[in-house]
Amino acid sequence: MTSVSTDGQHAAATIDIVAAVVFDPDGRVLVVRKQGSDTFIQPGGKPEPGEAPLVALARELQEELGVTVDPANAVPLGRFDAWAVHEAGHRVRAHAYLVTVIGMPRAQAEIAELAWVPLHPPHGLRLAPLSADHILPAAANAVAAT
Repeated sequence: MTSVSTDGQHAAATIDIVAAVVFDPDGRVLVVRKQGSDTFIQPGGKPEPGEAPLVALARELQEELGVTVDPANAVPLGRFDAWAVHEAGHRVRAHAYLVTVIGMPRAQAEIAELAWVPLHPPHGLRLAPLSADHILPAAANAVAAT
């Protein structure tokens, strides 16, 4: 779904996506890099028309990482908006969720690489603003609240 968003200075098409925060046993967070990019992002993607966010997230993680998500255990982190790193001149609006996955994530489909980074900066990799400035801080707040 595409809509028009204004940030006060620019009007830009907005791309709606779903994004996951997945932790490993050491408390690190999974990030992925698409082929042809030098920036890491949260795993996830674009919902199909009419597809519920958690259904889309489960589908995307299966396609891109080969893992299974139980949507019933997902914790919503919020809805976040930032400039897109892969679609110039666009903004992305993410429904982000903390999820547990079954299986070992592996790069497949358009994913070139995956990495595990600390939840708190410095992350050691170039992260998209959506991840670094919005999603990971929200995940840190959610973890601190439990």
